[in-house]
Amino acid sequence: MNRRKFLGYTAIGLGAGMGGLALWNPFKGGRSVTTKAEANSNFVPDVEIALTAQPGEVQIFSGKPTQVYHYTAKVLKGPSQVVQSIDNSYLGPIFRLKRGQKVRVHFTSQLEQETIVHWHGLHVPEQADGHPRYVIDKGETYVYEFTVANRAGTYWFHPHPHGKTGPQVYGGLAGLFLVSDEEEQALGLPSGPYDLPLVIQDRTFDADNQLVYLTGGMMQRMNGFLGDRILVNGQPDARFNLASNVYRLRLLNGSNSRIYKVAWSDGTPLTVIGTDGGLLEKPLTRPYVMLGPAERIELWADFSAYALNSEMRLVSLPFDGAGGVGMMGGGMMGRGRQNNRLANGSGFEIARFKIVKKEIPTLRLPARLSRVSKANVSSAINVNNPRTFTFAMGMGSATINGRTFEMTRVANDEVVKLNTTEVWQLINGGGGGMGMMGGMMQMPHPVHVHGLQFRVVERTPGAGWASMKDGFVDEGWKDTVLLMPGMRAKILLRFEDFTGLYLYHCHNLEHEDMGMMRNYLVEA
Repeated sequence: MNRRKFLGYTAIGLGAGMGGLALWNPFKGGRSVTTKAEANSNFVPDVEIALTAQPGEVQIFSGKPTQVYHYTAKVLKGPSQVVQSIDNSYLGPIFRLKRGQKVRVHFTSQLEQETIVHWHGLHVPEQADGHPRYVIDKGETYVYEFTVANRAGTYWFHPHPHGKTGPQVYGGLAGLFLVSDEEEQALGLPSGPYDLPLVIQDRTFDADNQLVYLTGGMMQRMNGFLGDRILVNGQPDARFNLASNVYRLRLLNGSNSRIYKVAWSDGTPLTVIGTDGGLLEKPLTRPYVMLGPAERIELWADFSAYALNSEMRLVSLPFDGAGGVGMMGGGMMGRGRQNNRLANGSGFEIARFKIVKKEIPTLRLPARLSRVSKANVSSAINVNNPRTFTFAMGMGSATINGRTFEMTRVANDEVVKLNTTEVWQLINGGGGGMGMMGGMMQMPHPVHVHGLQFRVVERTPGAGWASMKDGFVDEGWKDTVLLMPGMRAKILLRFEDFTGLYLYHCHNLEHEDMGMMRNYLVEA
């Protein structure tokens, strides 16, 4: 254990037992908190990957290249196609793995600041989850070992150092983790070039093509950063040349805080086949879909009826209830390529798709996609007394149940038992206007729970409900749920396979970095 970590745990130990808090003992049960620098000889991986986070540059606009952070990866063992790059992008790589495969990732940092990788949405042991207590410094390596236990679906990975997640993700550190399984493969869904990931982000650039982040002071942090350009797969003004065929579009909201109301510009309904935790039981039709930070949806997109050289636009429609706005990603410092300043809730174009080749589709949308068990709320041990967690913003504060993040401490109401099912009630508790004199602020909160997938079993209306009520896809498995101001959601969670310390937090990355994040402890 290095000196920095040792001093941190010593300081935590001095505060044990105060304020009704339960202290998690990092040495209890033989669990180690040291950096895992060596592989376990008893773990035999099917796939082994070297992953590096490092500074770099990419040509996004003409003129000077943009300085970014980015991940690079190399396959050390297994098929070379398990790692794919995204062309002309700072994003990626894309990992393509199968359920049941054993994976070892040697993660090395070449950044000047500490970092760690979180495998967002994956069900993995605590040491593989990317908790910020495991951060490494420049030149150090952390070894992840886990079995892919998730259903086929669209997951992702990104940094998770406390207080630095926002700038590191904004700088370019994010990649997709796509899982397949036998159930999915039997469906005959679009594959190869017809399986198209779309990572949607907003960024602001200065006149020298460099990224601009948090220049608007505290109010911008409170609102969450909003850029003035929309990028897809790392490219502005995204254009995709397609065939008149059927595509599987995998959408990830990779933005720090922006919410998207995704729709086709001509009003064609969206056909949703998957969410955060994989395929739905059956396809759903929505006029639009609300997509909060970190949420994913998969769409069945049939372009067969479109004429050659025709274009379709994927847009974000206007909606109400997004809260304060602030400086919007640097305001006048931006490059000025878009006329509006893209407030959260404004309408804008995301990407264009042009038909450049005529084909006759051979695939048909399956009537049934997957086996998804019914959410049995009666199985919860606290069905009549859900745990309640209130997310609230004050002037300069970001809290859950009035608490902010502490590296390894948990409160008594944050300890759960292995092999149990619970109901949690998540509340967006912001209220009382902008609160310039210390009151609460109304902000959306996309709530993410680490280490598992959950079911949304109830949602109550909140701010802007009429403009977004038809866009929530609460069916299927989720790991992130968007709560607009005043909104509540009940989720059903099961704690199984792994004990240890996991996180739950707001995935507005500025809120998370301000401390709107807590631990929960799974005990045997």
